[in-house]
Amino acid sequence: MTAAPPTEEDIRDRLSAVEDSDLGDDIVSLGLVNGIDIDHDEEVIYLDLTLGAPFSPSETAIADDVRDALAGVEYDLELSASVDRGLDPEDEILPHVQNIIAVASGKGGVGKSTVAVNLAAGLADMGARVGLFDADVYGPNVPRMVDTDERPSATEDEQIIPPEQYGMKLMSMDFLLGEDDPVIWRGPMVHKVLTQLWEDVDWGYLDYMVVDLPPGTGDTQLTMLQSVPVSGAVIVTTPQDVALDDARKGLEMFGEHETPVLGIVENMSTFHCPDCGGQHDIFGSGGGQTLADEVQLPFLGEIPLDPAIREGGDDGQPMVLGEGETSDKLREFAETAADMQGIVHRRRKGGR
Repeated sequence: MTAAPPTEEDIRDRLSAVEDSDLGDDIVSLGLVNGIDIDHDEEVIYLDLTLGAPFSPSETAIADDVRDALAGVEYDLELSASVDRGLDPEDEILPHVQNIIAVASGKGGVGKSTVAVNLAAGLADMGARVGLFDADVYGPNVPRMVDTDERPSATEDEQIIPPEQYGMKLMSMDFLLGEDDPVIWRGPMVHKVLTQLWEDVDWGYLDYMVVDLPPGTGDTQLTMLQSVPVSGAVIVTTPQDVALDDARKGLEMFGEHETPVLGIVENMSTFHCPDCGGQHDIFGSGGGQTLADEVQLPFLGEIPLDPAIREGGDDGQPMVLGEGETSDKLREFAETAADMQGIVHRRRKGGR
């Protein structure tokens, strides 16, 4: 006996068993099912879900659970994911970039660029389409940290084609400068060149663009927050109080612009001494977690104070692509940040 063709009600009933463990309810009740289209002639179910963080572990698990829930339906499944950001694509800068993640710090010297490079490389290693924009106007060093001498090219209509390395499309203020040239730019000049890079670079379709901001809360940050739809920010700090004080200023800046903060990551955490085998809290301990608890934001993890990270940055080999405990910590950070980006999208849609 041939099974009856599935109906939209049948599909929704099956999907109501799929839980979003982060939001604590099923995906139907949360409104995460954007659309169900059943082609009975071709025997295909087209299902669109609010999943906005490609390759994040939590959203990958939801997609797998959806496939399992519909496994008993004798139709093929075409699963798509989309997020309505409430923006008009014709007016939007970077309309084909799904997520723009700003990596920021309240002060210099906390390893922000290292965190940004490893976040971007980690996302790319997970399979995502990634761009890395080094917007640190006064200290652009991403090209060195990913070991590329290649410069951007241009199309006939003067669109800039970014070079690629480790699966990431790259753009850096360093590409616009001569070697060892000092950067002496006033605010309007910063605004002009950053806006040009947003608009004139052919980034293509990206799942994530990671933006390495300069430290502090100056012209670059203001230009970005006023120009592009930042989907989430990562705040980098070290454990000591002076860094935490400045991290709070960064949080206030994003709060004033209603930009979601994905969480706080503590860099230069515990040092594991290779000689004595001991653990040393060079800059103190627990500061990042304490700050995250204080401001009620997710804690994205602790990145050890490991000389190998510095060596990887100098040699142009992101540590997240290596092996060992520190590499594992960096991968966990990248996965957690992606998970938090997905939660931001799903929470907005589900009203949680």
